[in-house]
Parts: sequence; structure tokens; C-alpha cells
Amino acid sequence: MIETASAEKLEKIFSQFKGLRDELIPIMEAVQDEFGYLPAEVMSSIARFLKIPESHVYGVATFYALFKLTPSGRKTIRVCRGTACHVKGGARILNEIQHLLRIKPGQTTEDMEYTLETVACIGACALAPNITIGKEIFGQLTTKKVAEVLGDRSKSGEKRE
Repeated sequence: MIETASAEKLEKIFSQFKGLRDELIPIMEAVQDEFGYLPAEVMSSIARFLKIPESHVYGVATFYALFKLTPSGRKTIRVCRGTACHVKGGARILNEIQHLLRIKPGQTTEDMEYTLETVACIGACALAPNITIGKEIFGQLTTKKVAEVLGDRSKSGEKRE
């Protein structure tokens, strides 16, 4: 069951649409903009509003990478896995971030500060290896620079063996 505040937000979103099946993706985008992800109970409400099976809504949500089924952190770290970054040590950068934040790609830190993702290419190959945090690019990274970029988060990491 959706709580009252969430139901009101959802009704406001639905009021902008006619309830046509081809509005599914725009509705899902609007819902994700409002909630930060697509909660299961909200996807059920979308299905009822559009008079389509819940499985169809879920299928679309899981097909497109832009939709999130779990809450994301306030900051998203994207680690480039492209060729240039790979050759220049991108795997070490990813490993260091995983170590410092204690999460794997697709996960979010317990404090909801960071979500970690990998991407095929950031498009800043001359800066390899690189990551983005939000819209900011950090290039020519080393494992030491990763700790600097993450600041105090790295100080809370476990000691290396």
C-alpha cells in the first residue's frame, strides 16, 4: 500500500497524462524523477492507471538501464571500463573505490551517499583512467588520487592487508 504523501505525488503525476498505454515510459520517467527510483508499489499503481499487466511495467523497467528499482545515493560514481581506461589501470581504480566504499557496482553505500556504476565509456579517453561523480570528471587517476577524490570516505576504509 502506498503511503498518503506518495499517493498524492503519484496522483499529481498521473493528472498530466491521459492513461494511454504509450505513455508508459514518460510516466515512469516522471515517477523516477519524483521518487528517485521506481518503487514496486508505484509500478503496480502505474499498471493500474494504464490498465496493463504489472509484468509489462516491470519488463520495461528492467529492460532500460535508465530506470532504477532501488534508491540511488546522492552521488553516483561512474567508473569507465573503456579500452583506454582499461589499458591505463581502470580495473585498479574500480577495485580501490570498491575497497574504500565497501560496495560493488550496482550498490549504494549504507549512508545513501554514493552509488557505484560502471560504464562502457565516459568519452574522456585522453584523461584515462577516469571516473565521474555526478557531472564532474576526474581523470588520470591513481589509487592514491581516488582516496583524495573521495576525501573523508577513504579514511573510514579498512586497512589493506
